[in-house]
Amino acid sequence: MKLTDALEEKFNDQITLEFEASLVYRQLAIEMEIRDLPGISGWLRKQADEEIVHANKWIDHLSDRGNHPKIGASAAPKVDVDTVLDVFEAALEHERRVSDSIRNLYRAAIDDIDSKALIQWFVNEQVEEEATVSEIVGRLKLIDGDGPGLLRLDEELSARSSA
Repeated sequence: MKLTDALEEKFNDQITLEFEASLVYRQLAIEMEIRDLPGISGWLRKQADEEIVHANKWIDHLSDRGNHPKIGASAAPKVDVDTVLDVFEAALEHERRVSDSIRNLYRAAIDDIDSKALIQWFVNEQVEEEATVSEIVGRLKLIDGDGPGLLRLDEELSARSSA
């Protein structure tokens, strides 16, 4: 069953936001790459790739229902970071923005039975995403800029980038 025009627009806004999230994570990865932290950079690259997968889930849902997925206008990410902690705080801020958007989409689509499973999957995914990034923020606060601690975290996060 086709979505209403208003709901289609909200889904398209979510598609655009997922692509924006990918760009934010990619820029954050660049920031870590130029600071010689390849493990953290690789982890952030994987996050950027995952956001594209998320956008594609929304695109497929719209397309499967006879709607017209559209990627909206998106500006270059505004990323101003000085430390690794800044990087992950920016990532957490963006994840919270995505979470809020998904919750609003959930509310808008409350009567759309065909979207419930997909939206609920994203609600659960965002809880996980925020928890993961929040844990990294907490660990970075414990590390408090300590070089060996940062290098250890870089090595730990590289396990994801090679997986």
